[in-house]
Amino acid sequence: MVSNFNLQESHRKVLFCLLAAVCLLPGITSPLALILGFILANLGWLPAEWEIGKFTKKLLALSIVGLGFGIPLQQAISISTHNLPLILGSIIFTIAFGTLLTKLLHLEQRTGHLIACGTAICGGSAIAAVAPAINAKSEQTAIALACVFILNSIALFIFPVIGHLLALSQHEFGVWSAIAIHDTSSVVGAASAYGEEALKTATTIKLARALWIIPVAALSAMAFGGKGKLVLPSFIIYYCLAIAITSLLPQGQALYQLLFAAGKKSLVVCLFLIGCGITLKKLRTHGRGPLLMATILWVAIGSGSLLSVLLLE
Repeated sequence: MVSNFNLQESHRKVLFCLLAAVCLLPGITSPLALILGFILANLGWLPAEWEIGKFTKKLLALSIVGLGFGIPLQQAISISTHNLPLILGSIIFTIAFGTLLTKLLHLEQRTGHLIACGTAICGGSAIAAVAPAINAKSEQTAIALACVFILNSIALFIFPVIGHLLALSQHEFGVWSAIAIHDTSSVVGAASAYGEEALKTATTIKLARALWIIPVAALSAMAFGGKGKLVLPSFIIYYCLAIAITSLLPQGQALYQLLFAAGKKSLVVCLFLIGCGITLKKLRTHGRGPLLMATILWVAIGSGSLLSVLLLE
């Protein structure tokens, strides 16, 4: 799906900026923003001179910090502690099951481990943190990221639909999406489409889950020889700081609500940027084995966590 109509670089930049600005409009949802980016990428109309991937990471980090200003500290603590068994249980199960699937499907060990960690914790962020800890090659990291991005894109569309079909409450959907969807961006995108309470619940649980990057990366480094290095995404620290500020300085509520709203809108732009990184060529490049493993893991944790939410919440 590559366009025969080539645009000049200056025209590509203008079109890219216009579509990014369109994503700030009220009627543009996260799934629609993802589709716009996907179409632009597959037409070959992305600005060649801009490093969109780096900008995406920075904007996503700022968006998540902005969301922290809309979540009260006591609510964050309550939600996180109440769902701790589900968070920890899902992480242990996913990594263990992923290790088994890696052997059964005869996949490269580091690739399988990255997919398992990405599914277990927080998608691309977990993969980016664990990859240097196990000295993974760039190709292994790219394959794991590609699998996660594909399933994230699907989740963004189908989770809200399933939630409405099953008449899940805002809280139930927030818990389920935080456990079953990989990347924080897609969790927040799906939850925001479901409702504001679902958004707050999902963001809180997802980032509480993301804190497990630290012990998982450390254990991964030990399991693969202990010569790698640990990397903690800084946005987790700033997100926790934002929540603390809203509690310690309650007189700034008007400003906090503006920052929270800005975080939600900029996240839609993030989904547009993520869509710009997904092309049909990339999807065809990698073998079926890693994607099959990622899909089986995703279905297992998605169905298992949904059952847990329905029975326990």
